Amino acid sequence: MKDAVLGAAPTPPTAPVDKRPRELRHRTSALLDGSLTPDEAIRIDTLRGNHDLLQLITLLRLEGPLRPVNPWELEDPRGTHLINAGSYAALPFGEAYPPLLEFVQRFLATPPSTVGFAQQSASAWRGALNDTLIGILSEHAPSHADSQVFLSNSGAEAIETAVKFVRAARPKATTLINFKRGYHGKTLGALSLTPNEEYQAPFRPLLGPVRTIPFGDIDMLASAVREIGPDKVQAIVVEPIQGEAGVITPPPGYLRALGALAQEHGIIVVADEIQSGLGRTGHWFASVSAGLDPDIITLAKPLGGGIVPIGAVIARRSIYRAMLSGVKSKLHSNTFGGGALACAVALRSLELINDEGLVKKARDDGAYGLERLRAIRDAHPQLIGDVRAAGMLFAITIKPVLPGRLLPIDPALVPQLSAFLGIAALHRAGVHACYSENAEGIVRFTPPLTIPRATLATMFDRVEAMAEQHKRPVNLLRLLSGGEMARLVRMAF
Repeated sequence: MKDAVLGAAPTPPTAPVDKRPRELRHRTSALLDGSLTPDEAIRIDTLRGNHDLLQLITLLRLEGPLRPVNPWELEDPRGTHLINAGSYAALPFGEAYPPLLEFVQRFLATPPSTVGFAQQSASAWRGALNDTLIGILSEHAPSHADSQVFLSNSGAEAIETAVKFVRAARPKATTLINFKRGYHGKTLGALSLTPNEEYQAPFRPLLGPVRTIPFGDIDMLASAVREIGPDKVQAIVVEPIQGEAGVITPPPGYLRALGALAQEHGIIVVADEIQSGLGRTGHWFASVSAGLDPDIITLAKPLGGGIVPIGAVIARRSIYRAMLSGVKSKLHSNTFGGGALACAVALRSLELINDEGLVKKARDDGAYGLERLRAIRDAHPQLIGDVRAAGMLFAITIKPVLPGRLLPIDPALVPQLSAFLGIAALHRAGVHACYSENAEGIVRFTPPLTIPRATLATMFDRVEAMAEQHKRPVNLLRLLSGGEMARLVRMAF
């Protein structure tokens, strides 16, 4: 046997010549004409995707696939009609909103006036979107009249970009400040700012150092700044309304005081408006409406109109240019950010939010919805605890189904089980609701901003009917058989 030659590359296998097109397992025509059955869709999605998550939602009978009936209602494979309040604030117009679909069809049918992905050239669509965003913001926060925009593909990516801007602008500072129950995403940098032990623990070491303090306590924030040293604080990263925490709003005056403290010490403020911005809370920007003038704002969710993935970072010119100027202008980029289709849909989304008066509508409908939820809570205090709202962000607390010592799980996980069962009960009552990943026992409702008042009223009627049917948390356990409950406990907890 000949000695192996050290460092010699192995001979690659000879690939067979493929002389005819490979037969693909699935064709687009099958999905467009509906010949792929719901059962088959569930099977392949579970097999090739996030298996255990899909198994969990199947056990709770939430699996879908869901079919839009109209922009505000869905139908599951069992024929249950659901009012869609489960979009995590990403569907400002609901599903398949005709004015948005008509625009997309027109855009695709029109010969392009600019290349689809203009990484190395100017783009009319990107420029128009960025200029429009600055125009809207500067009307409410005039200090942003000369700010600049960087586009990305998601909210988490926008947060990652914001952190890079902060580091470039304050290179001698070391520490970020965030808040308990805050949620900024699950990519590594965004996760570092999301103080949830369940999500963070498997991925340490994370970005740091990060100092986490209670949300809403200005004295503790000032104390943290003093302890770290103002010159060592890179930025304060804050959600003006904590969505995933269950729609937590800070005390009046808190955000204004936060801004004053940061300005006094030259600390950058990043406002994460991914869920709260662009009309959802009854304001274009929840932070600005509360008296904060942030240095950086991150946007996503509604900006894509429920059709395209897009994120945006708006930064003061001095901060923007600290990272992207001169030869440094190539320090941050992405392939698909600022693509023509995404920018076109985003611009049309801003038009619709503006032209249809959806910001004021969200404020008015939110006040109506909170009144309804308070009445439901007062009628069913054994089942429902706190209720909260900020415009068209709604949250209710489902009380624990049983004391933790009576269930074969960690007592700390009982609120999660209660929320899961609450969502399942609402589904059966005809409401598609949101699970809150950074809260205990919270179910959220984020209906489309365009939802007619009559449909919104029906949604709350169904929430009330669910509460009337179950009355007490323990009754939610009846949604599952003993065997199903055992499987749920094994899978989820």
